[in-house]
Amino acid sequence: MEKIAVLTSGGDAPGMNAAIRSVVRTGVSKGWKVFGVKGGYEGLINGLFMPMGTRDVGGILQRGGTILGSARSEEFRTEKGQLNAIRSLNEAGIEGLVVIGGNGSQTGNLALHKHGFPVVGVASTIDNDLYGCDVTIGVDTALNIALEAIDRLKTTASSHQRAFLIEVMGRKCGYLALMAGIAGGAESVVLPEIEADPEHIAEILASAYEKGKQHAIIVVAEGAKYNANALDAYFTEHRDRLGFGLRVTILGHTQRGGTPSAVDRILGSKLGAAAVEQLAKGEFGVLMGEIRGEIVATPLEEVVGHPKELDNSLIELAKILD
Repeated sequence: MEKIAVLTSGGDAPGMNAAIRSVVRTGVSKGWKVFGVKGGYEGLINGLFMPMGTRDVGGILQRGGTILGSARSEEFRTEKGQLNAIRSLNEAGIEGLVVIGGNGSQTGNLALHKHGFPVVGVASTIDNDLYGCDVTIGVDTALNIALEAIDRLKTTASSHQRAFLIEVMGRKCGYLALMAGIAGGAESVVLPEIEADPEHIAEILASAYEKGKQHAIIVVAEGAKYNANALDAYFTEHRDRLGFGLRVTILGHTQRGGTPSAVDRILGSKLGAAAVEQLAKGEFGVLMGEIRGEIVATPLEEVVGHPKELDNSLIELAKILD
């Protein structure tokens, strides 16, 4: 193998640039030519390749987002689009591809693999919903951003004896909400995996008020049936019962921005290098992730076919500590 390419796809995650840097520098160390693909799978279809050397990835380790850009591609969802992407790769003489991204990105990666092109995935999404790894690139940074917001909101909440519904990202995976709720000392956590009873949450808030608490925090996953706005609408009819004044804060895309943490920089560096080594060994169609401190290659078929489940012991811990 002499030429490889790297692309980022789907939602950006802090630490993606560390992974790009690692792919480029590890590839160059082997004497390979490395190309960056601009704009995800859409750029792949259109042949938007740019040569990258060690100097091109200097100074990006501390930057959030992705220097290669990312975009959704409806065309790539079709077999024709996938074949056009492979045609672009072949015309450029590229022999292997590293795809940095989450569930949707690795689904596209699997499609390329099934068409016979050598690919390796790198687990990167703040949602942490990828099977085949404990934690994905971007999760640590997003969690710390959520935790800082919770800590800040507690101070203003206490000043006015208010309750806050704080919504975090994660799509249909409640990992971020669960961990932020435990670390932030929330009174309750609302997850997509477990249907919440808004009446029960109202009772939790009323009980906290009756005990004389100066504030109450409910952390809500965006993908839950009762997200922050839905709960707020329900509680509008029960404000007197709650005792607390109620406010809603939706953290949204602030969790995807900013400087990546040391954990995400290191994880991105490790997984990027491991992906290149996997290509060098000729072992394709896998996702590189970290499980119990070890870098592991999991077949993309397993990654895409298995939803990732939350740790039940952490769910029980959140209930005990609320």
